[in-house]
Amino acid sequence: MWHEYLMNQQKAPLYQALKKYRDNRIVPFDVPGHKQGRGNPELTKFLGKSCLGADMNSSKPLDNLIHPVSVIRDAQDLAADAFGADSAFFMVNGTSSSVQAMVMTVVGEGDEIIMPRNVHRSAINALILTGAKPIYVDPGQNEALGIPLAMPIAKVEEAITNHPNAKAVLVNNPTYYGVCGDLEKIVKIAHKAGMRVLVDEAHGTHFYFSEDLLPSAMEVGADMAAVSIHKTGGSLTQSSMLLLGKSMEGWDGYVRQIINLTQTTSASYLLMSSLDISRRNLALHGEAIYSEVIRLAQYAREEIKALDGFYAFGEELCDGDAFKYFDKTKLSIHTRSMGLSGIEVYDILRDDYGIQIEFGDLGNILAILSVGDTEANIERLIAALADIYRTRRGSPKGLLSNEYIAPTVVMSPKEAFFAPTISVPIEDSEGYVCSEFVMCYPPGIPILAPGELVTHDQLDYIRYAKEKGSSMSGTEDITLQNLNVLAP
Repeated sequence: MWHEYLMNQQKAPLYQALKKYRDNRIVPFDVPGHKQGRGNPELTKFLGKSCLGADMNSSKPLDNLIHPVSVIRDAQDLAADAFGADSAFFMVNGTSSSVQAMVMTVVGEGDEIIMPRNVHRSAINALILTGAKPIYVDPGQNEALGIPLAMPIAKVEEAITNHPNAKAVLVNNPTYYGVCGDLEKIVKIAHKAGMRVLVDEAHGTHFYFSEDLLPSAMEVGADMAAVSIHKTGGSLTQSSMLLLGKSMEGWDGYVRQIINLTQTTSASYLLMSSLDISRRNLALHGEAIYSEVIRLAQYAREEIKALDGFYAFGEELCDGDAFKYFDKTKLSIHTRSMGLSGIEVYDILRDDYGIQIEFGDLGNILAILSVGDTEANIERLIAALADIYRTRRGSPKGLLSNEYIAPTVVMSPKEAFFAPTISVPIEDSEGYVCSEFVMCYPPGIPILAPGELVTHDQLDYIRYAKEKGSSMSGTEDITLQNLNVLAP
């Protein structure tokens, strides 16, 4: 590994305390009201007595996430050691709350923050909460695949030069498609300019536990990183961690105060114990686990490349800049050349073959491979894709190809979100300033965000995505027939 563990990573203090508390058969006169499952037999039958018995409330033996002084503190210290961080925080509101806490730590009303436009909506939500102003860097783009890449170094340098008072640079590492830029160089450039570097590493847990993968945020000296352990690390959905780099020594108390502004005071011990157990598993076995994941992904890529109509792309596309690295665990597959959008293939795989992949966009699909995948499941996916080509292929003519549309920012997200608005039919909204989000979910990257001008290209994209069956979200009108825009 790139760093040596200083603590005994075989320990799992929170898990062990929770197990001991449950085994002691303490009589509960506290919440939750199901009383270790006895009060809700149907839920207990569905989830299991062991699960409901571990759904506890904060108490002296079990510590408290909002002010940890014992077993949660010890579990977080072990996590910081495992990830090579100065400190780590267990997050139970998902990685969205980790991203928001990063941003809220370093910017306030009117401050500027440099970021790529293809960020998750949680980053822009943080701008609404703080009143900070985004300085968007258009990511590079692979025209053949129609996907956004990472931020090119020259554009980051330009943004820093033009906005010397910006407080921070936010980086995706990796993107949803497995694309990574030169994070190490961005850290050096930003730090030289006196700016913090915040890393959305939601899909990068595995970078910390394999020497065969690309550098992690903590390894290259980033200040903060949001790491979604549940995505590729094996913990329960919604469990996450926020990491502080060595440069943030002494900041842990302030960051905890920021986290406590929005994170629940009733933290789930199911989620927290899953983080503790998963950290131990990764620290002890991560190298072997991800070696197998890489092997499965590489095998799948080669087999899919041999199929007609699909292209499982990888390291051959790396260019040393906006596509410096590729996450070898990702199985990103281009579909447009065989006449189907990624959205359509996504639906066909689920509805006709019983295979649920992560998402589909205009021309690509993504299958997440992680600790629980098997070779048999990989073979099933490959066979399904071969059959889809044989039975469903068509012409790519008329399919949209561009996944990223550069925005026209008129005002800050906070100004637009809280401004007086009117609702107009979305087809008539061109030329207005949007006051809400429009996005496909997953991946949750906004097509339109508050404060941006509604353009013809964006409306074409939205119309096309809806026609192809993409799940649209973000608008007050759940049918997406109408859009909230600033009153003229």
